Amino acid sequence: MTASTSPPPGWSCVVGYDDDQPVGYAYGAPLPPGSRWWRGLLTDVPADVTAETGTRTYALFELMAREPWRKTGVARQLHSALLATRREEGAALLVGQDHPKVHALYQSWGWTTLGDLRPRLPDAPLFHAMRLGLPPGAVEIGA
Repeated sequence: MTASTSPPPGWSCVVGYDDDQPVGYAYGAPLPPGSRWWRGLLTDVPADVTAETGTRTYALFELMAREPWRKTGVARQLHSALLATRREEGAALLVGQDHPKVHALYQSWGWTTLGDLRPRLPDAPLFHAMRLGLPPGAVEIGA
């Protein structure tokens, strides 16, 4: 059996290199109209914050820096490079509540916490739902 999937529309990815060594990556995609991304939000927020149009919110799915390059600014550079060309109003991500240092790092980059979110799956962990306002000019590459 073979399975094939294609990335969602608007999917983008950046990969960082130090000479020929990959140092990390970041990727995401715009939330589609009527997205269920916000299902499981346990905090009351205005409806317009979670109403997706397909062009309103870019979801940051993953950001990773390899061990030798952690705590060197590489993660921030990957983050900035990924978001610098986005045209959505804002970005969203989920941070596990068992990762307070990661949560604090995103806050230091300008992300705000909308509230708690628990995906509607059995035994799902609790997340911080976070949002970052864009325009692309608000994100500095290399900051």
